[in-house]
Amino acid sequence: MKKILRRLSLVMIAAVLVFTCCKENQNTIAGHEYVDLGLPSGLKWATCNVGATTPEEYGNYYAWGETKPKTEYTEENSATFGVELLDINSNPTYDVARANWGSTWRMPTMTEMDELIDNCTCKWTTENGVSGSIVTGPNGNSIFLPAAGYCDTSSYYDVGEYGDYWSSTPYERGECVAMGFSFNSIRSTAWYSHRFLGLPIRPVSD
Repeated sequence: MKKILRRLSLVMIAAVLVFTCCKENQNTIAGHEYVDLGLPSGLKWATCNVGATTPEEYGNYYAWGETKPKTEYTEENSATFGVELLDINSNPTYDVARANWGSTWRMPTMTEMDELIDNCTCKWTTENGVSGSIVTGPNGNSIFLPAAGYCDTSSYYDVGEYGDYWSSTPYERGECVAMGFSFNSIRSTAWYSHRFLGLPIRPVSD
């Protein structure tokens, strides 16, 4: 009888562990956490930037259309500056989120960034000493975007003052710029800049 009770106890413990594990991982894709903000598209936004392990970390900086960080960001070493490209969404050759995180992770399109701007509220705040914006969706859930600024050559600018993030969408009027999302303590807006600049990436998934 004692052996039976012991076996039943072990089964129950195993079941609890499995349940706990599943519960902890129910909001992850390929090991990366996401938040459902209640957007019309149902898009899921990651809680961290590529290269970061916590929401307030800046993560790595990437030139548009490149999948690895660099020590220097210039026109000369840019892989896509002056190159005619369509939207690089989900293309592992150019989409840093798909290349580094795999699965269904990808860079957001500009349309999806516009959806974020139009349907969410952004509040400038500080998380663990890092300035950035809390982006809250229609359902009350939120993500934190650190104000990581950008990298030009080997220098970093606007760190702690602006958050600039690449989308996967090229600028329709030129082959040297691409679209993105920018915010500071006053406003959030669609934005475009030179592709060779290093910016952080916040992945999304359908």
